[in-house]
Amino acid sequence: MIPKVFKEVIDLGDGREISIETGKLAKQAHGSVVVQMGNAMLLCTVVSNYKASDVDFLPLTVDYREKFAAAGRYPGGFFKREARPSDGEVLTMRLVDRVLRPLFPKDYHYETQVMIQLMSHDEDVMPEALAGLAASAAIQLSDFPFECAISEARVARVDGEFVINPSRKQLAESDIDMMVGASADSVMMVEGEMDEISEEEMADAIKFAHEAIKVQIEAQIRLAEAFGKKEVREYDVAEQNEELAKKIRDAVYDKCYSIAKQGTSKTERSEQFSAVKEELEASFSEEELEEFGHLISGYFNNAQKEAVRELTLAEGIRLDGRKTDEIRPIWCEVDYLPSTHGSSIFTRGETQALATVTLGTSRDANKIDMPSHEGEESFYLHYNFPPFCTGEARPIRGTSRREVGHGNLAQRGLKGMIPEDCPYTVRIVSEVLESNGSSSMATVCAGTMALMDAGVQMKRPVSGIAMGLISDGERYAVLSDILGDEDHLGDMDFKVTGTSEGITACQMDIKIKGLSYEILVKALKQARDGRLHILGRMAETIAVPNEDVKPHSPKMVTRTIPNEFIGALIGPGGKVIQELQKETGCTIVINEDPVTEEGIVEILGTDQDGIDAVLAKIDSLMFKPEKGSVYEVKVIKMLDFGAVVEYTEAPGNEILLHVSELAWERTENVSDVVKMGDVFDVKYFGVDPRTRKEKVSRKALLPKPEGYVERPPRDRNDRGGRDKGGRGGGRDNRRDNRRRE
Repeated sequence: MIPKVFKEVIDLGDGREISIETGKLAKQAHGSVVVQMGNAMLLCTVVSNYKASDVDFLPLTVDYREKFAAAGRYPGGFFKREARPSDGEVLTMRLVDRVLRPLFPKDYHYETQVMIQLMSHDEDVMPEALAGLAASAAIQLSDFPFECAISEARVARVDGEFVINPSRKQLAESDIDMMVGASADSVMMVEGEMDEISEEEMADAIKFAHEAIKVQIEAQIRLAEAFGKKEVREYDVAEQNEELAKKIRDAVYDKCYSIAKQGTSKTERSEQFSAVKEELEASFSEEELEEFGHLISGYFNNAQKEAVRELTLAEGIRLDGRKTDEIRPIWCEVDYLPSTHGSSIFTRGETQALATVTLGTSRDANKIDMPSHEGEESFYLHYNFPPFCTGEARPIRGTSRREVGHGNLAQRGLKGMIPEDCPYTVRIVSEVLESNGSSSMATVCAGTMALMDAGVQMKRPVSGIAMGLISDGERYAVLSDILGDEDHLGDMDFKVTGTSEGITACQMDIKIKGLSYEILVKALKQARDGRLHILGRMAETIAVPNEDVKPHSPKMVTRTIPNEFIGALIGPGGKVIQELQKETGCTIVINEDPVTEEGIVEILGTDQDGIDAVLAKIDSLMFKPEKGSVYEVKVIKMLDFGAVVEYTEAPGNEILLHVSELAWERTENVSDVVKMGDVFDVKYFGVDPRTRKEKVSRKALLPKPEGYVERPPRDRNDRGGRDKGGRGGGRDNRRDNRRRE
């Protein structure tokens, strides 16, 4: 039976369209859609179990995968099958998850899975911009208890004009690359990188994306209505006890308020709050604890949250005693690790990051191999968040999605300040050693100082700050440099990185509806003040990049050579380049410039003498003597008919100095004129048309002896005819003799 297909089309206004279709594929899923833009097609399916999981949170999994067949390619590696997700796929999963998760009910504890797959790729379409739209559209067709439709849009600015869902080519020319997630009435998530833009420009970009998102949401609603919107499923709602909630609030609110007002450390606060909770639990009987234990814990947390928020809104005081715009104490250090190419420690309050920089060649670039994008990064950052940094012990099971996301944010904040002519591949690794507040922003600060310590000539230093917001609808407080608890208790968490000139990256998660752009811009400007304060403290430790790399760090030199000389430098089977690397201790990498189609030779070494030896070898290989010029040579071999000489300015380039070109006088023995190791000048005459070999002469630079008479050159035709015993005649005679025989 032919399936009934429902379809909605979104006009982007510039000749491009996005279509949302359902009814043809994956009909056993609780909701499924195909989103198409150009030739790019995403299949999204959603399923949620009808039996609750034994957990006190929403077990939501968002999975985004790109199939290599979508781009007509095979997966790389030994096993020709898609395996673990790439970092790019993980980042897309996080973008979608952060918008969807807050819209499920807090008491919905049913295993829920959102699967998004790239089934067909288009070079002009970046599929991650469509993932949020696909996820929300599929959920709208399901019976999930989901608050409202959302969507995501990517916004760029090319030549001063905003563009929705740009192509990769447009993105390369843009000074803004931002992903925005929103409902019809509220922006919920922002993440992106910018080229030192202002706070107002960032707000304008968000507004532009939000208008496009509203159109996408309307299309989802039309599709759901045409398909037949399902009734929202019934599920077991967590029990509530208003009387118990009031009793607990009355018992602990003032105590929590008092503790929060003391301005103590994280450890002291935790101990004091735990003591209040233990005292509360002791006031209940064992039977009451057994029956209401989970409610007691939840209501206590609610009272604690309310007390902390009210303290900030009413008195402008925060958990650690700071004012709303005050930054925690900062101390920094560079060159802490003696063997790294660059290192730094950045400590802000109870957050600490140790960053290292490693310099390498293009061979060390980070390879990107995704169906939607192939390339490499010459600057990249890895972020590690071990459990001890929060005083915990837990299993370590590889790199987490959080580590990938936080590292990517810090990388985006810094990469625009790496100069285009930096010859190195640069890798930063941030080890978070303490965390109570934004460790990703500490990573940006530590990374900046480690880069400057390594001698990377950054355009400008970058700092980062995490901001928060607490609002009750009428009052609000913008918090600079938030603590971990303030992140958890607040209504907005946004991280901003930038230089003294403007914003370079941002990440926002907004938990309240209807946040005004006026408050957003105010928060961004307060963040700017915080960034500048942090930059000032960093400058007290290291203000400008070191002029050169460290003595033990590799020095990088690049040379361009014509393609015709690449083979000579590599040698048969790589023999020449391998021996050269062994002799000099340098790493030599040869690439081809796709524009000039010339060879680019990268020479990386710690010993300048070794680098000079490689450069000398390249000069030698590329040496081309000019006709009529004089060159110094050295005798390296003696022959009966001349001497083999080597150009002293291009060792390895040899040429025969014929015995007839040694001196004006007739020379019987070569050794009568020159000896092994002699150094003298010769004149280069180019290719001799008679011998078709290159010719040099020593005698051409010597004065002619007095009375010297040069013999006239022999006529090539006057060499004995066939009838006069010459070479021709000799051949005729030999031919006649053979005939007689």
